[in-house]
Amino acid sequence: MRPFMAEVDLNKAYRLLNVGGTTLVSAAYNGVSDIMPATWACALDLAPTKATVVVDSSHFTRPLMEKSGYFSLQLPTAAIVKETMRLGAVSKFDMPDKVEKSGAKLFTMPGFDMPLVEGCAAWMIFKILSEPHNQNQYDLFIGECVAAWSDTRVFSNGHWHFEKAPADLRTLHYVAGGHFYTIGEPLVIEGILPEED
Repeated sequence: MRPFMAEVDLNKAYRLLNVGGTTLVSAAYNGVSDIMPATWACALDLAPTKATVVVDSSHFTRPLMEKSGYFSLQLPTAAIVKETMRLGAVSKFDMPDKVEKSGAKLFTMPGFDMPLVEGCAAWMIFKILSEPHNQNQYDLFIGECVAAWSDTRVFSNGHWHFEKAPADLRTLHYVAGGHFYTIGEPLVIEGILPEED
């Protein structure tokens, strides 16, 4: 396990996606891997945690997902915004060494061969729930979370706490043309909803 990295209870893993941040999608098959940013990813179900992600058929990552049956969603932070942009600026079809040239530092977790990117706030691995119509018609993949980890400086005990961490650990929220926002300050409303654990 990496410093500040802890396993996340799969029953709380959906909360990792509730912040709506830009994701990095990675996949690997037969010794070949790729990583690409995607903003069209979101939580779909609570228990077990499921998510959707849109990955166009023109992306190098897509056939790796389809062949392996797995993908990861990671939440990059402000600390790695340049690496995130470089991973999305060019396809591995056009630049086979794009991941190496991106400057992203990679690692893997036991039992999974896909690359994960250092400097993220969270990492989730999903098994694809095959829905050929959605995948072919809408480029929409549904996955069930089989493993999840977070950087405990920003997510622990099932909750985000960005306000207690350095600004470079805030998640990225992409607009267009290299323009991002980072997540802001908390606004807590009490006394309306029941207490959550």
